[in-house]
Amino acid sequence: MKALRLPPANFRVKSTEKGRFIFDPIRKKFVSLQPEEWVRQHIIHWLQEYKNVPASLINVEKQLLIAGTSKRYDIVVFFPDGRVNIIVECKAPQIPIDQSVFDQIARYNLTTDASYLMVSNGMEHYFCTMDYENQRYDFIPDLPEYHS
Repeated sequence: MKALRLPPANFRVKSTEKGRFIFDPIRKKFVSLQPEEWVRQHIIHWLQEYKNVPASLINVEKQLLIAGTSKRYDIVVFFPDGRVNIIVECKAPQIPIDQSVFDQIARYNLTTDASYLMVSNGMEHYFCTMDYENQRYDFIPDLPEYHS
């Protein structure tokens, strides 16, 4: 897999007749090692090791109901009380981060009211805070370290 602009990590990877798989420590199972999953696992590692997010507050690839339509988010970080702290949208490294990606994560946030949004393809990373009063996101240089 392609080297990303995220800290390296030691992942458990295995090959079978069905392909390559990477162990997801949040879902506690091996999942198909696709380019987007490679990015997702690096971000999970980064959140835990560099932003001090407890694994128990990270949720991966769960469904979300938005205007009657079922969507699947990549990563959500919660506060201990269940409120959403961060939504992360992961793309494969070859997928450019454009307005449609920000529109996608903004739609996800309609029902979650997250404090922060993160969009990454492993090469480019964008971080935003939400300004709900003016209905916009404001870019920030990085996510703060996690505090409950």
